[in-house]
Amino acid sequence: MGGDGELARGREAAARLAWAEAYTALSLADSSSALAGEDLELLATAAYLLGRVEDCLRALQRAQRLHAEHGDLRRAARCAFWLAFHLINQGELAQASGWLARANRLLEDEQECAERGYLLVPVALRQLVAGDYAEAGRTADRAAAIGRRAGDADLVTLALVLHGRALVRAGRVGEGLVLLDEAMVAVVAGELSPPVAGTVYCSVIDACQEIMEWRRAQEWTAALTAWCGRQPDMVTFTGQCLVHRAELLQLHGAWPQAVEEARRAGERLVLGADSHATGAALYRQAEVHRVRGDLTAAEDAYQQASLQGLEPQPGLALLRLAQGRTDAAAAAIRRVVAETSERFQRARLLPAQVEILLAAGEVGAARDAADELTGIAEGYDTPALRAVADHAHGAVLLAEGDARAAVVALRRAGQVWRELEAPYEAARVRVLVGLGCRALGDEEAAAMELDAARGVFAQLGAAPDLARLETLAGGGGGSKGHGLTARELQVLRLLAAGKTNHAIASDLVLAEKTVDRHVSNIYAKLGVSSRAAATAHAYQHRLL
Repeated sequence: MGGDGELARGREAAARLAWAEAYTALSLADSSSALAGEDLELLATAAYLLGRVEDCLRALQRAQRLHAEHGDLRRAARCAFWLAFHLINQGELAQASGWLARANRLLEDEQECAERGYLLVPVALRQLVAGDYAEAGRTADRAAAIGRRAGDADLVTLALVLHGRALVRAGRVGEGLVLLDEAMVAVVAGELSPPVAGTVYCSVIDACQEIMEWRRAQEWTAALTAWCGRQPDMVTFTGQCLVHRAELLQLHGAWPQAVEEARRAGERLVLGADSHATGAALYRQAEVHRVRGDLTAAEDAYQQASLQGLEPQPGLALLRLAQGRTDAAAAAIRRVVAETSERFQRARLLPAQVEILLAAGEVGAARDAADELTGIAEGYDTPALRAVADHAHGAVLLAEGDARAAVVALRRAGQVWRELEAPYEAARVRVLVGLGCRALGDEEAAAMELDAARGVFAQLGAAPDLARLETLAGGGGGSKGHGLTARELQVLRLLAAGKTNHAIASDLVLAEKTVDRHVSNIYAKLGVSSRAAATAHAYQHRLL
């Protein structure tokens, strides 16, 4: 088949979204007779979607030069924009800046056009990353207005996503989600070019996951999965899609499938040379290994994620806690929280900080972290984020001895997790509810909550949580490990709930002098000298 035949085949294959066939045919046509600018752009698209970024950049450079030579400065500027866009994604910021400067120079004598709107996109992106959300929104709004006047759906949708993300990060979540939903309508309706459609899919899902808007994340991930499925050759975006799916599968308790999707994501992402997303795939594998108790596999995956440039926190700190290295866990979580300023990013770290600090006996510091998390949840106001905050708040209240208030907050969290079909999170909350009921003297309710949690952990294969429950059930493992009798452990739990010796005596139908003696024995065996220290020790060693 001659060059013209290959060119026709390449165009037709691209129309069918058969990117491997399109790339091969267009490359053959180019080797026979150099492609025109528009066909070089099509070759660049095929290369990009196949993960061949360097080939994509070379084709775009040639297309840019040809358009400029033929006097089509707007098209040349558009190619320069896409060169900058891809280079930004590769982290090549200096080169990207050069291409953006060239695009601006090409448009010096042009009146308002879509290409001028495209050049506002990286400006808005830079403002978004810098945390200047109000200015990012204004810039994106200007780009969208230009796109609407020019009838350019790609530009309008990219601008909507940036504006929506700026609003979400600024705490105007409802307004931001409306814009993100509007952007997704254009994607689902097939109004966008494939590179823009994939970019919008991933950006919107990222925005939802940032604020734990799991329902939308699930809906759009399903749509992204179907879109990727119609383009089986595609490499770019498919890896990110699998990472998103893995996180949702883990949330819904499908842990083996989550590990497999994350593994497949890693394989796809290696082909596309996307180190950040590869790190995300490894981190997701590590998270599932950790909750299943395969600490060696988790350690290896966290380390590999770090090698890809991803901060493996808070998972690695929680792994250190699971390994019994509480001091290392506390140091790691303090460090990463101190380095993080964005509220939505801190919201991902603070729940782990609360858990680790409670285990370290630092109840006051855990209270500060839980209070901050509650404030963030009130600002973003998504169900899952509220549940995370209630969980942390309830755990702190329990450690402070206010079991009654703790149970109220924890039950709110559990209800949300059940509605979101998140069995592991719901079961973790039930453990704390059980401890709260036990502290309030309702042993029957405590046993029911702990038994329900045990069933979920067993079904999921959550070995560390099952091991802890064995300690909690009747106090067997924990009491023996610290020399406490069953009665002394019972007294310790009520003491940790904030009850006086007189109240403990009344609850257990004992003489107050007998309770005094039990408390003295507890202090001696635990090596502490106060009720606060005994409570902190009990939480640190998981005796409650």
